[in-house]
Amino acid sequence: MLELPYMDPIANPFRPGAGTPPAELAGRDELLRDAAIALARLRVGNFSKSRILTGLRGVGKTVLLNRIRQDAEKEGMICIRLEAPEGRSLPSLLAPGLRTALLKLDRMRAASEGAKRALRALAGFAKSMKLTYHDLDLKLDIEAEPGLADAGNLEDSLPELLVAAGQAAREKDSLVVIFIDELHVIETRELAALVMALHVASQDLLPITLVGAGLPQIPARMGEAKTYAERLFDFPRVGPLDTAAAERALRIPAQQHQVEFAPEAITEILRVTDGYAYFLQEWGKHSWDVAQDSPITLEDVRRGSDEARAALDENFFSVRFGQLTAKQKQYLRAMAELGPGPHRSGDIAAVLSKKVAAVAMTRDQLIAKGMIFSPAFGETAFTVPLFDDFMKRILRLSSV
Repeated sequence: MLELPYMDPIANPFRPGAGTPPAELAGRDELLRDAAIALARLRVGNFSKSRILTGLRGVGKTVLLNRIRQDAEKEGMICIRLEAPEGRSLPSLLAPGLRTALLKLDRMRAASEGAKRALRALAGFAKSMKLTYHDLDLKLDIEAEPGLADAGNLEDSLPELLVAAGQAAREKDSLVVIFIDELHVIETRELAALVMALHVASQDLLPITLVGAGLPQIPARMGEAKTYAERLFDFPRVGPLDTAAAERALRIPAQQHQVEFAPEAITEILRVTDGYAYFLQEWGKHSWDVAQDSPITLEDVRRGSDEARAALDENFFSVRFGQLTAKQKQYLRAMAELGPGPHRSGDIAAVLSKKVAAVAMTRDQLIAKGMIFSPAFGETAFTVPLFDDFMKRILRLSSV
């Protein structure tokens, strides 16, 4: 039989991972409650805005998005789960998920024409969109309805498709919720069509909505896509946990295994992580792994910090940094030299000994890649928390 030390590594309750739910989802009760109320209102025919969670990488947006979806599914709502990868069109993402959702509606209780009509709309949509979106590959054993969602352009066809889906959901006293993670990756023209489609559906109080998640630039991008987006969406900000919530995220999982953190150990973890959810999980995991017994001490945290930083450098920071060009790396180096930010574009250009216009394209490319964003006009900040520390710690800045 395997003999394990007191601090059982197999029982280690901390779970650093991409979208992996923590053992204790601390500090998010209000956000989850607001989302549940919004979805419940839509289901009974009241208006509620679609919701898009915004925040830096590592704050727990994906975890929250999945939790909202799981809660909605428990209430019998029809949920479509999507993640927007780069290079994939919105129609190719939406069509398979809508097919599954409409088939579920068609099988609910008494038969109805609404779900079948929505499936015919989807058939027409898929057939007409294939000419423009070559990554769309969907087969349906149902004939399209001529003139329904088959105009051949996204701006006209997507509203008709979502309206048909919303009408089908209303017939079954249900709600269709489209969950899209990494929403900032979607192209502006496609975002505009999605906003328009949701706007048309909301005018008839149809039970179909979007719950998404994206980097901090997504509210501005939605506004650029359609000026009325701010009246159609709520953009709850997901930030680092406050001190009380961060402590709970560490203490409660450990206490479930009869393990405690010394107060000074908690203080140190909060200091080095700034309360970011993903980093709390990394430091909790590695502090547990190096500890010999309870309580986990300040010295355990300091020894575990080397392992935590190495894990972040390899799995969280380097993956993103390795995808950049030399000019893009130089721009981030300049930002790191100035500190965590945000920084004025002119100050970054000055570090590079260039004019703002000369590095504007590089800045735009980094925004498109989700590495930086503009919190205010003329300002630039990292989308990855503590990225400046990574640059200073790992890279020889003079050679980047």
